[in-house]
Order: sequence, then structure tokens, then C-alpha cells
Amino acid sequence: MANRDLMLGQNRNIGIGQGQSLVLGHSHNSLGLGQNHVDVDLGQGHNMELGHDHDHDIDLGNPHDDHELGLGNGEDQDGEDHHHHHDYMNENEISVDQKPGHDDVDPDLVLSSHNHDFSLSDNNNQLVVGENHELDDNLELAVDSSHELEIDQHGDMVMVSTPVQARALTADMTYQLTVGQEFPDVKSCRRALRDMAIALHFEMQTIKSDKTRFTAKCSSDGCPWRVHAAKLPGVPTFTIRTIHESHSCGGINHLGHQQASVQWVASSVEQRLRENPNCKPKEILEEIHRVHGITLSYKQAWRGKERIMATMRGSFEEGYRLLPQYCEQVKRTNPGSIASVYGSPADNCFQRLFISFQASIYGFLNACRPLLGLDRTYLKSKYLGTLLLATGFDGDGALFPLAFGIVDEENDENWMWFLCELHNLLETNTENMPRLTILSDRQKGIVEGVEQNFPTAFHGFCMRHLSESFRKEFNNTMLVNYLWEAAQALTVIEFEAKILEIEEISQDAAYWIRRIPPRLWATAYFEGQRFGHLTANIVESLNSWITEASGLPIIQMMECIRRQLMTWFNERRETSMQWTSILVPTAERRVAEALELARTYQVLRANEAEFEVISHEGNNIVDIRNRCCLCRGWQLYGLPCAHAVAALLSCRQNVHRFTESCFTVATYRKTYSQTIHPIPDKSLWGELSEGDPNVNKAALDAIINPPKSLRPPGRPRKRRVRAEDRGRVKRVVHCSRCNQTGHFRTTCAAPI
Repeated sequence: MANRDLMLGQNRNIGIGQGQSLVLGHSHNSLGLGQNHVDVDLGQGHNMELGHDHDHDIDLGNPHDDHELGLGNGEDQDGEDHHHHHDYMNENEISVDQKPGHDDVDPDLVLSSHNHDFSLSDNNNQLVVGENHELDDNLELAVDSSHELEIDQHGDMVMVSTPVQARALTADMTYQLTVGQEFPDVKSCRRALRDMAIALHFEMQTIKSDKTRFTAKCSSDGCPWRVHAAKLPGVPTFTIRTIHESHSCGGINHLGHQQASVQWVASSVEQRLRENPNCKPKEILEEIHRVHGITLSYKQAWRGKERIMATMRGSFEEGYRLLPQYCEQVKRTNPGSIASVYGSPADNCFQRLFISFQASIYGFLNACRPLLGLDRTYLKSKYLGTLLLATGFDGDGALFPLAFGIVDEENDENWMWFLCELHNLLETNTENMPRLTILSDRQKGIVEGVEQNFPTAFHGFCMRHLSESFRKEFNNTMLVNYLWEAAQALTVIEFEAKILEIEEISQDAAYWIRRIPPRLWATAYFEGQRFGHLTANIVESLNSWITEASGLPIIQMMECIRRQLMTWFNERRETSMQWTSILVPTAERRVAEALELARTYQVLRANEAEFEVISHEGNNIVDIRNRCCLCRGWQLYGLPCAHAVAALLSCRQNVHRFTESCFTVATYRKTYSQTIHPIPDKSLWGELSEGDPNVNKAALDAIINPPKSLRPPGRPRKRRVRAEDRGRVKRVVHCSRCNQTGHFRTTCAAPI
């Protein structure tokens, strides 16, 4: 059935393919099939009879039914009628009237009830549309949005279901304008005309637009379409005074649209963005193309989304301005929390923000392992900045965020400030400062800050930072694996054995490793207690939501973080209430594995506390009083190793009593016993602060301006640049084909 659809396409000619075309005679401006009397069969007994004379009748049903195709005003067309109507409309109308008594006629095939007029232009006998036509926006014959007319193998015209692939949409009656139609104001009037132009696929040019008048015309040269609206006296209402509705142009002939502005994009996708703020610009482009049939640029979609998101979440500038009030709300709704913001004394531009919730402080000091990881991620918002994080680890090994800092830029001074704030909050909330183990990438600012604020802490390298630098330097997976095995080795002997294996492969790699003191990264030499944590890859672990939050305005970003913490506290609190074991799940599994191994060991007792454990791996000495084993597993992980479990079983001791308290379910529940409370909407801050005597009135009057440094144009970097890689001289590569530097053989462009 290819090429047999009855369509009014871009040129609006009527055609029925494969020898069954409807030919427009040049001499009569009428519709005919060839030179003689020809019938077009529209089903059984349904003939369209168009001859050379002017009596053009259509039969839709039995021969006695009076369904006529009239070229005129519903009458048989004679010469006089033809000339009179041609002078008025400059075109011939085709109308089909459905008369009573013809219920068997398919209503989808009838074009009568709504006065569907067609006309032929003088220039090229094209079929055009009058004022009250039910054609679609692209002037295609829209008998049904999901059906087409086809001619079968017997020459019968039938209706088939087929998906409409045309760009246009059905013109809604809401886009019809009439004289006297009123709008609340001039903006509503402009909006209605803009939506109509987009829906009907023509572009509009504004001639005059002010507080009292609005005039526009079709942007195509020579097209008579024009509309004029004016303000009614004494009220803001606008009404249409005059309108010339007919178009002589063919509409736009490109995929874009002049009226599809950023504001129109914003209003078109507002509801979708409110339901799904994570909707991407690419998805917006696809929806606009599907619904409206126009193609826009990625930048337009992005700017339209940003405009709506700004109305939903507030602007970036407003976020900085409201920071003093936000900090007061944090302290008001979560008593005991720390929230402070600092601006530049010279111009009040934002410099630093520090927030730590009381629930996090309590959980870390009373139930978490004495282990802290330091990390940062760069903001992807309108203004430059860096988010600093200090994170602990709960008894089950999950991250436990303790404090957040936002600074205008990452430097030694800001790291010193952040660690000073961290020290103050710990010192204020506990009588005995715990001896911490701190993991970071050990850049200069962090090292100096830890030495000054936590002089007794053990400060080690995060192995992820170290291994990535090692990988970039030598690009050898086997060497990287040996490096990790050396870091995990519990004894000095095992460590040195791994370093020798690295040296056999690459002496340069072994030299690179030995330049870094092993007490800073190797478990065998590290003096602090890491509990098996070699990395502080906080951002990588939180990447599923922290990266998304880093692109929001500053208050929205902190609220995203607070909501995530609030959800975590509640979920983990409820989950722990279901546990029936003594230890948390990860500790239970580790002890169960040790029990399996311990049953194969032989235990010899020296006294009430000291044991010798004999295994196929060798002999180990266990002291249950001091909770230590010669393999160092008990001391380093806080859980009895297999040798210790064998010794404890031999003297009928409860293994669970010899684990660190942070691994018990009771302590875990204490970690999340406090609640992070919600913060009310910003519209209520002023009212809530007025009656609260604890609110710092001076802080509310503080003015914080955005930072001076804007984010540079372009897509933000997804992978972070490690501190140790900054300033590192890149390895010079050589091409084996042309012997030049700077590229490889595979990318060489030199002539052969």
C-alpha cells in the first residue's frame, strides 16, 4: 500500500499514487480526475464522481442519498457562483454535508459537521485551508490522529490504523483567537499568542508591545496574518481588537522556532521538573520534540531547566545571602549543633562555612571507632568552592559523616581553619579527647593542620590516593597489586617480602615506594589503629549523592546533605533494632571465620593469660589479658584473630567479650540514637526567629555576598585531580614511527 495515503503534505497537493492521482485542472481551478468522467471508489457503493463539467457530486452510500461535493457554498457550482465565490475567497471550497438518515456512514470519513473548507490557490492549484478547518498543525489531513486513508488492491479507499510520524500535532481549539477575547494582562496575551504560533507552526514578529498595546504579524514576507490587542480602560485586562486569521505562507520550513525562547522551555517543562528535578536537558529536548515537533539546542534546554530550578530552590546568590539565617535555624532545630559562616571583612564575600550536627558529634564520640578520614570535592555550582569532609566509621564499617566545611578555595590556610574547628567541637563535647587515627592524602595543609590541632594523632596516607599516583607513574597492574599487598601485610617480614617482589619487576618502582616512609601507609609499620581501613575514599563512597548535591546552591546543598544524614540515621537505627546477635553483622562474620580456623589449631597454655598456638602456618603467642597476638591481627582489627579465638576456646572464654566495644550491637544503636531534625522552609525563618531568645539577632543582620570567583565555562571535571598529582611533570612519550615526542605511534599524523 506504499504511496497510497490521502495526504495534504508540505505542498498541500492532493495525490493518490500508482495511477490513481487526483489531477488539478489548470483551466477550471477545480478538482478532476483526467479529462473525462471518472469515479473514485470510496468503499462499496461510495463513489466520488468528478467529470469535466461542473456538476461534481459525491455519493456516500446508496445512489439515492444526497451527499454532494459542492464547489461553492453547498450548491451545484455554475459559472456565476464560481466567479462570485472565487472573488470573495480567492479559492474554491470543497464541503461534504452529512444529511439525516445516513447513520451507516463512517463519521471519520465525513468532513461536514465542522464546516471543513478547502480551497485552491490561484498560483499553483494547491489545496489550502479556510478559517474553520480541522486540519492538523502541519496542514496534513487529520481525519484521525492514528488513522490514514489508503487504497487497497481493488481500488477501494479504506481507513487503516498506523502511527502518525508527522511532525505536527492536532491544532487545539484553545489556540483559536477571536475579536473581543480577553486576557488578564499583556503578559498573558503575549503568552497565548506565542503558544498559538508554536502549536500552528508559524513564527510571529512583534510590531508594538507596551503597557497599553500589543501588535504582531506573521514573520513571513507578504503573509496577511496580523493581530492587535489593547488594554481596556480602568482595568489591566487586554482584549483582541482586530485579527486577520488567514495565512498565505506555508508556515516555517525549519525545525526550530523563533518563539521557543528559554522562558517558553521553562514553562513547558516546569511540571515535569517539579516531579523529577533530576531530569536532564537531553530528556527535555526529546520531550519538546515529541510534543511540539520542534528542535532546540542543548543550551536552551539547560537554561530553561536552570530557570525553573532557580524558582524552585532559590538562586545561587540568594543562598549565600541567607546563610546567616540558615546557620541559626540549624542551631535552633538541632540544639548542640555547630553552624558558623564567615565572610571577607573587606566586602563581606563568602569565605567559609562549618556545620556539624549534634547527633553526629554524639555518635562519633560515644560509639564510633577513633578513626577519621579527611577528603574534599569541588563544587560544580555557579561559584567556585570546595566541600571539605571529616568522616568517621561506625561499628559495621559504614561511613559516619561528622563535619562539613565549605571554603572559597582549597589551600593550606583553609585546611588549617577546618581542622581547628574540628578540634574545637571534639574538645568541647568530651572531657577526654580520644587519640585519633587520621587518614588523608597528606598534602601540606592537612599535615600542618593535624600536627597543630591533633598532635597526638596518628596520621597516615589514604592508600587510594597513594596507589593512584603509583599507577599513573608506572602503569603496571601487577606492581599496583603488590603495593596493596605490601600495605596490607601485618608483619614486617611479610612487608619486606612484597617489596622484594616489586624490586624484581622494577627497581624504579621499589625506589619510588621506599621514598615514602612505611610508617605513614604500611600496616606493618603504622603505629595507630586503622581497624583494617586503608582508605578514606569518602567522596568515592558518597559519590551517588554528594556529586549531585555539589551542583546545587549552597543552602540546598547543605539541605541535601542533612536530609541524607537524617535518612541514614533513621534507617540504620531501625535496622539495628532487628539484629539479635551480640556483634554487628560484619564483626559476626569475621569472628565466625576465625572460629572455623581455630578448630584446626593446637593450643598450649603457659599460664592464665599466655598461650602458644600451633598451626600449619607456624607458632604464635597469644596474651588474652593484653589482647594481643604475635600475628598482630587482634591489635590492628580490634577483633580476636583465629589464634586468639583458639586460645579463648581452650580456656572456655566467651569470644564476644574480648572484642572492642564499638563492634557490639548495643554500641551501634548508641551511634544512631540521636536524631537529626528537619529544618523548616525558608519562608518561615523570620517568623520562627522572632520569638526565640536563643537566636543571635546580630548574626541575622550579617550580609554574606557570593564569592568573587565564578566557575569557568565548560563541563566540570568528573574525576578529581589528586593533590599529589598537581604540578607533577608528565612523562614524555615518544613515537616509534617518526621518533618525535608528544604522541604515540597509533596517533601519529606524520606523512609516511
